[in-house]
Amino acid sequence: MSEKHTDDVTGVETTGHSWDGIRELNNPLPKWWIYTFYVSIAWAVAYWIVMPAWPYLTGDGWTYTKGVIGYEQREVVTDELAAIVESRSGAMERIASLPLEEIANDPALMEVALGAGKAAFGDNCAPCHGSGAQGSKGFPNLNDDDWIWGGTLDDIHTTLAHGIRWDGDDDTRFNIMMAYGSDGILNRDEISDVAEYVLSLSGRAGDQEAAARGSEVFASQCIACHGDDGSGNQELGAPNLTDAIWLYGGDKEAIVKTVSNGRSGVMPAWNERLDEGTINSLTLFVYSLGGGEK
Repeated sequence: MSEKHTDDVTGVETTGHSWDGIRELNNPLPKWWIYTFYVSIAWAVAYWIVMPAWPYLTGDGWTYTKGVIGYEQREVVTDELAAIVESRSGAMERIASLPLEEIANDPALMEVALGAGKAAFGDNCAPCHGSGAQGSKGFPNLNDDDWIWGGTLDDIHTTLAHGIRWDGDDDTRFNIMMAYGSDGILNRDEISDVAEYVLSLSGRAGDQEAAARGSEVFASQCIACHGDDGSGNQELGAPNLTDAIWLYGGDKEAIVKTVSNGRSGVMPAWNERLDEGTINSLTLFVYSLGGGEK
């Protein structure tokens, strides 16, 4: 049974309840706090009525209450993006129509192109080449100066527009690395020897006798694409074998695998999905990363 009591120390009346001789002081919340709490409740109810607030399920799926004023943040963002696109439409039209060199020499236009190219790269290219264009195994690093199909503005534009080994585009970049082992062109020993010779081109051969034998295999099978000295041929998409940059790995095991099974990586023809202004912007952005060729 509760019993009113005044605390001797504080002079505050207790709630009248006692637990094991311990009494609870009756200290109600301040009035300002109570009023703030009530105002917050009223504000929440009013917000729920006025603004879009609650999701609910209908026969057509999930939707939400629209609110009295019909405000929608998504529409605001959509309108802002449309305004940005409209403001850039003139510049993008020029980027789509002007020669790439002329765009590169126009600072104001180049600023727009690089911004559009960076955005397009993040949306379309980063999943393979990485957000920083650093590439990964099987996907070229676009920051260095090693280009399989050429690194001039025109070369990059052609690669972007028509892709590499892209079915359905008659102008796609096309060449194949033959599967010398799987197709029975070379035996296992010959493949091991030619891999040793390829390592020797960058000063990494461990077996000079094997490399000497491999040079004969290289001369009969590989120089048509990679050249007498192994420096490659961009017109054919044949990589330079004399440097330290390797798309699929440069140790002997990786080279043996490449020679045995061949390589035939694919890149989409972006002219099927992107307009010319965006492709030009992408070209200039990739070229600006630091590895473009004159």
